[in-house]
Amino acid sequence: MSEVREEIFVDAEGIILGRLCTFVAKKALIGYKVNVVNIEKSIVTGSKKVVFGKYKRLREIGGPRFGISIHRTPRGIFKRALINMLPHKRARGREAMERVKAFRGVPESLKDKKLVTVVGASVDKVPNTKYVTVLDIVKFVGGK
Repeated sequence: MSEVREEIFVDAEGIILGRLCTFVAKKALIGYKVNVVNIEKSIVTGSKKVVFGKYKRLREIGGPRFGISIHRTPRGIFKRALINMLPHKRARGREAMERVKAFRGVPESLKDKKLVTVVGASVDKVPNTKYVTVLDIVKFVGGK
């Protein structure tokens, strides 16, 4: 098992989900323990019609007793995106996944910590982009 270097606290508010996940995956693979807060305020780029259409298609695959399991929490959507960016079938990737924690909002224990933002991953950098928040996706697929 690799040694944990230090702890990083990342604020996901207004950050594109894919770019956030690449940053977190790299840091976790290096050995940092990463805590991501405000995960429900992160952003998926694309028009509402396209993004919701993807999740609608996934929901309709299969039948009553089989099919694809769709995560219905912001944490689940983030973890699914993150696991695809890690070598999750190897021990190194599994250990990196264990070092990442995601929180909806900011927990009381992390209120006094200094939050890092991902440079260049904000939706403000791309001015004419259509986007949907992760919370909107969660509400669409039936989560709370």
